[in-house]
Amino acid sequence: MSAPAQTADLVILGGGSGGYAAALRGAELGLSVVLIEKDKVGGTCLHRGCIPTKALLHAAEVADSAREGEQFGVKTSLAGIDMAGVNDYKGGVTAKLYKGLQGLIKSRKITYVEGEGKLVSPTAVAVGDTTYEGKHVLLATGSYARSLPGIELNGSTIITSDQALELERVPSSVIILGGGVIGCEFASVWKSFGADVTIIEGLPHLVPLEDESSSKLLERAYRRRKIEFSLGSRVSKVSTTENGVSVELENGKSFEAEIVLVAVGRGPVSQGLGYEEAGLTMERGFVMVDEYMQTNVPTISAVGDLVPTLQLAHVGFGEGILVAERLAGLPVVPIDYAGVPRVTYSEPEVASVGLTEAQAKERFGEVEVVNYDLGGNGKSQILKTSGAVKLVRAKDGPVVGVHMVGSRVGELVAEAQLIYNWEALPDEVASLVHPHPTQSESLGEAHMALAGKPLHSHS
Repeated sequence: MSAPAQTADLVILGGGSGGYAAALRGAELGLSVVLIEKDKVGGTCLHRGCIPTKALLHAAEVADSAREGEQFGVKTSLAGIDMAGVNDYKGGVTAKLYKGLQGLIKSRKITYVEGEGKLVSPTAVAVGDTTYEGKHVLLATGSYARSLPGIELNGSTIITSDQALELERVPSSVIILGGGVIGCEFASVWKSFGADVTIIEGLPHLVPLEDESSSKLLERAYRRRKIEFSLGSRVSKVSTTENGVSVELENGKSFEAEIVLVAVGRGPVSQGLGYEEAGLTMERGFVMVDEYMQTNVPTISAVGDLVPTLQLAHVGFGEGILVAERLAGLPVVPIDYAGVPRVTYSEPEVASVGLTEAQAKERFGEVEVVNYDLGGNGKSQILKTSGAVKLVRAKDGPVVGVHMVGSRVGELVAEAQLIYNWEALPDEVASLVHPHPTQSESLGEAHMALAGKPLHSHS
């Protein structure tokens, strides 16, 4: 006999970035909230994505610093990579954040349910024999690491990012299928750890969603780092060999390595969860929503990787907060997805906000562009990094795109998002005095150049 239904203002299926953000904000606004998660609160980002990968990237940066200390006059050497130690460090960061998040959920008096939920009506989610009835249901079931047709993942030599995060050794050689954010970040880590790395990307450039100039700068940096890559040809066959894995491309080239990482993006987790039965409009597995994250069923909203918006944790946070505030009766503004910062945490980093030059030309017709080389930035020279800040401006209008490549430029994109989202004119940013010597000066200098008064750059 099933248990009587438990009721709440908001029932959330999925405790990742979008789900838990909605739970925390909803509870803060006085809604009674049930949060259902089959694994661990925090989802992909905390346990299998943003946090553990960035911990690996920091360990990789430490390895590079040890290996290259001589160029700074410091006699260091890299004795080796202790993957058990790296994994302990990575796990410790995740565990501390997980514990803190559990505390937040508890302190906001959110009913947390650990179990596999299924949508059973437009207002109810069932977990086992218990039904949770809500005035509103929020779907936030996230995503999984996709593969390509014909490629059999075996978890040992043909793997996804999930298994890559748990490797207990540094592979001697790796082929990475996919030159997007995930592929480029793992390529950076493994190269720093001493592996031979080859990236296969079917499109003409690495990080193909970025401005083409950023892609070219990253490619130049990867060539310097001896990270190999093959662009513009797709994979035709992946097969295991005696010593590892063989990859054949449609152009006839073939590659061999110990491990193949399939990093071709993430697909929505929506199969068998009752979404179609509830009458939701779906496309390619995604739940379709309007600009307020509302589905075609009035009592159901959806957020995060389950919907076809940018697959970023901070987008999930923003969407979850928007839904909670809308349900609590607050006025809400739709998210401008172009105004969301994007960062690839490789070495060098790639960071951007706003439109690419091509997108800006399509929207505005005539645009103005400035490239500021980090060679003119004192702090970048101290760090021995190279790269650039590129600004795209609508003709005689605001800055509509900021694109940066270089070590640590991800830390500059917060200011860049204010410039884009507040529709700043180059003169307005040029009049702000940036601290010296910092990399943030490069943003100021780029705007000075675009305003027609360059300082440490050629006009």
